Amino acid sequence: MFGFLDYAKLAAGVAAGILLYHVYAVAIGYPSAAREARAGYVLQAEKTAADAHAAEMERQRNAAAQATEEHRKRLEAAQASEQAAKDTLEQEISSYELQLSEKNRACAVTAADRDWLLRH
Repeated sequence: MFGFLDYAKLAAGVAAGILLYHVYAVAIGYPSAAREARAGYVLQAEKTAADAHAAEMERQRNAAAQATEEHRKRLEAAQASEQAAKDTLEQEISSYELQLSEKNRACAVTAADRDWLLRH
């Protein structure tokens, strides 16, 4: 039915078709798939970077809130300590004035002198 040359032509046609398909796939098909894959990767990378940036901002916000809270606690402790020292001083002054009045002695220090001593 078919001769040897017919089969050779048929084989050459199939080989040429496979070659053309390969050239098409390399030149057009595969690069577009690679571009699509890169586009998906770029979106994924941008999303990952945005998530990391958001996590870092939240970490910094939490650290700032914690530092502010610690500072507030230290300030309250310092103010309480200062108030306790003032109360102790006032109590010592009143005690000394009471001792002087019991002995019928007067304190030569006026209120203005006492205020100056408290400030300096």
